[in-house]
Parts: sequence; structure tokens; C-alpha cells
Amino acid sequence: MANKLNEYLAEIRALDGLKNAILCGITLSKKEKTAEFFLVTDKTYSVREEAAARAISEEYLPDGISARIKIVKRVPEPDGLRKRIFEYIQKTFPAAAAFLEEGSIEVEMLSSGAHFYVDIASGEQSLFTSGKILDEVSRYLTSVYCGTFYGNVRIVEKAAPDPSILDEMPEGEEEENVTVEIRRFPICDYEKIDGADAPLKTAVYIADCQAVEGDYNVCGTVTYIEEIEYTKHNEKTGEDVQKSRFSVSLTDGTMSLRTTYFPKKATVEKVRNIKIGDKIVISGANEEYKGSTSFKASKINYGTPPEGFEPVARKGKPVPKAYHTVFPEPYVDYTQAGLFDDLSKPADLKNNVFVVFDLETTGLNNNPAMGRMDKIIELGAVKLVNGEIVEKFSTFVACKEKLSNEIINLTGIHDEDLIGAPEIEKVLADFYKFTDGAYLVGHNVTFDYRFVHYYGEQNGYMFDKKLFDTLTLAQEMLRGRLANYKLNTVADHYGFTFNHHRAFDDACVTAKVFIELVKAKGKLE
Repeated sequence: MANKLNEYLAEIRALDGLKNAILCGITLSKKEKTAEFFLVTDKTYSVREEAAARAISEEYLPDGISARIKIVKRVPEPDGLRKRIFEYIQKTFPAAAAFLEEGSIEVEMLSSGAHFYVDIASGEQSLFTSGKILDEVSRYLTSVYCGTFYGNVRIVEKAAPDPSILDEMPEGEEEENVTVEIRRFPICDYEKIDGADAPLKTAVYIADCQAVEGDYNVCGTVTYIEEIEYTKHNEKTGEDVQKSRFSVSLTDGTMSLRTTYFPKKATVEKVRNIKIGDKIVISGANEEYKGSTSFKASKINYGTPPEGFEPVARKGKPVPKAYHTVFPEPYVDYTQAGLFDDLSKPADLKNNVFVVFDLETTGLNNNPAMGRMDKIIELGAVKLVNGEIVEKFSTFVACKEKLSNEIINLTGIHDEDLIGAPEIEKVLADFYKFTDGAYLVGHNVTFDYRFVHYYGEQNGYMFDKKLFDTLTLAQEMLRGRLANYKLNTVADHYGFTFNHHRAFDDACVTAKVFIELVKAKGKLE
């Protein structure tokens, strides 16, 4: 088929007025038994050449099908070409388009085709180079216009706001010694399911659990519970015994916790009665397993936080008055108008502000008890206001360690991308301001949150915010409809494409997934 097409175009291009022509399509009409060939040329052609092109086309059709010819002379102008490039990137690569303005594209016309240049701030170039976006744009232009098109990236410095509007940090703030404490609240309305007869007294804030040693309690609302049956071999009898375990997700307003509970035979029926929305107490301890720490549940009972419970904020630095290093930018995505119809937005989505974020890191250790913490190397986030993505926040983060080949292959981030990137304390100061007054959202949000939580504490910024997890929401709303609940699987379900394992792209698609899940659920707990 490709050889026939090349032969056909070679004959067409032998005509002077069509020597750079491209074939944009063939339209068949069964009723009229015709095939219309749509050709685009950049030169003036004659009536005789049009007739010759029709005759050539006729030769490539089966008997009984006649040819029609539609020829359009299309010579790109710089302004029109710039607009078409920008619109194509918006439509095909919305995450990359969020960092681009039409005025950032420069077109240099050639005798046949053009070169185009995309101006990108330092640190954002990999969005356009690693994903071969410019190659796709070039192929698209070649399918629309005659000639050759080539794109490249130019690195430019973004203008910072007028220094006069930047605030000075309060005197002595850098040296302020912030004491981090483990917060607790009293447990109310205790009712035994599988535990001690004496009521349990206090529960640890889930956001503070990582720092707790020994046994402790967590208390909150069940957001997900599923019974899973499994078979266990009894060594004494030699028989296989059917058992049940329960996967449970719990939130107290500061963070979510997922754990597995193995019930006793005498209490399994009572545990089966627990449903989403119930308030329970889970007792257990932190357990290290395969390089990570998780909460191992040992007992489960009913219990509630105090009526009207509001998490107590820890003492930390105030919200900066202005951005100093990472400056948020407006987010423009023409698809939002169709995807996020105002009429279908639940009140919880419209009446609250959310920051959806994602990190890329040097590894998976987000628990200092397991050794040296891995480093944040990229932070990407978007802000949702009235249920729409309105602002973006994205930056690399300086890292003195050499990146492993595994991380380079996974993220596409190289050591040279981090040269000149801001230090983590400056990034978190600006991110702290970006998240002011907002809830935090992520996919498996506790993993990334623990990095932000830890490095925030190290620098005096207490990210004590209510969290929403799209993984937990997807488990609830899409149960039984997906093979798994990974971000790319959930995104595929909703038809969202993105450059996985890059912080801003992951945050952007997570925001879109979050909107769809909340619309399906109708409310947020």
C-alpha cells in the first residue's frame, strides 16, 4: 500500500504545479461510484494539470470507480502557522500546552516549509523533548501543508515579579526552632467489637502516625471496606481452611490510612456489619516490611472523634506574603469547558479549593525511621477553584545526589535538568503559600504527602491539611470495573492521556480524574 502511494505521488509531482503536492485524503461514494482525491499544493496549477491529475488518479482505481479531484492551494503564513501549531499542541498535548503561550512560538519561513521555535523556561524543556512533541507537530504540519517543517526548543528566562512586591521574611524566622509534637484527641462513644472491655481513651492523628513507636489507636470515618476471602493451610490437620480478611481505609480529616484487618472467628460477623461512613477505632502498631513502614491492625472497635472535632494546627512558620522562587501561572485548557460542565458539579467541588499535587523523588523511602529519606526532585501541582483547573505550579528541585539509572529511566529526568533548580526549602515556602486555604489531593496521596510533610517540618512549614485520595475514591466508585487502580488505568478509563511519571503531568491528570470521581460520587466525605 505504501509503495502504491509513493508511485501515485511521484506521478502527481511530475506536474509542475503539483511538484510539492500532498495527498490529504480520499473520499469514497458508493452511491455515485466515485473516489475524490484531495490534494494540497503550494504552487499555481493549470486546468490542464488538474485534468492530468484526475487521469493519473483514475489509473489507481478499480474498474467501475471514477476519479474526482479537489486541489487546494495552501501556502502557510507565519501567523496562521503559529496559531495552528499552538492549537495542535493544546488539543494533543494539553499538559505541555499549560506551559506555552501562542506568542512563545516563532516561525521562520523557508522556500518550502518552515522552521519553528518554542520558547520554554529553563527546567521545562524536557516536556517538549523527552515526549517527542515537536516531532509530532512536524508530522502534523507536513500532513496539512506542502514542504518540510522542523521544530526546536529555545531556553528563555522567565521574568520574575517586580522585586518591590516581594516580602521580607520576618526577622529571626529562619532561626525559629519549631517543635513537632504527636497530636492526639479523645475517643468518644466507644463500643466493643474486638478489643478490651475498658474503653480506649485517645487516638493519634493519622497525619502523625509515622512518628509513633509501640501500640496506638487511630479513629475516624470508614471510606472503604472490602472483605477478601483466602485459603490458609492448617499444618496440624493437613486441611485447607477458608478465611477472611478486610481491607479498610480510614480518615480523621488530617490524612487517610489503609490497613488490612484479620478478624477472629468469633467477631467476623460483627466486622462484616461495618460499612462506609461508620466511625471506628483501629488499634495496632507500625511495622517495617520490605523497606517500607505500614500500620498493622490488631483490633477494631466502634468509636468517634469528639463532636465538632477540628484538627489542631501545629506551630510553624506563617504563610509567606508573596512568592519568591516558584511563581504559579494561569492554567489554560480548552477541553475543560466540555469536560467539566458547571451544571453537573457537586457543591463540595464548587465550594472548596483543592491543590492536586505529585512528586518525583530519588527513591521510595518516605520514612526517616527506615534510614536516610529520599529527596524530592520535581514538584508539580494544579489548583482547582469552582471545580476547574485555574493555576499551575511546577518546578525541579536541586539535588546534590547523582540520580540512579532507574529513576532516570522512570521519569526522564537527568542530573543536568536539576542544575540551577531551587533548593527544597525555597520550593516548599512557595508551595506552602500555593496551598494556603486549600485541601490537598493526590493519587495514593499519603506516599507523596509524607515527603512534603517531612521536608515541610524540617523547614518550619506544617502542611496539616485535609487530604483526598483519588486511589481510594476510584476503589469506591469504580470497584469491579478496572483491572487495578493505578493512575494510568483510571486515566485510561476516563479517556485522559498524559506523560506518566512526570510530576506536573501526573498532577494535571489526577485533577481531571478527581473531578470525574467527585461528580460520580456527588459529594465528599
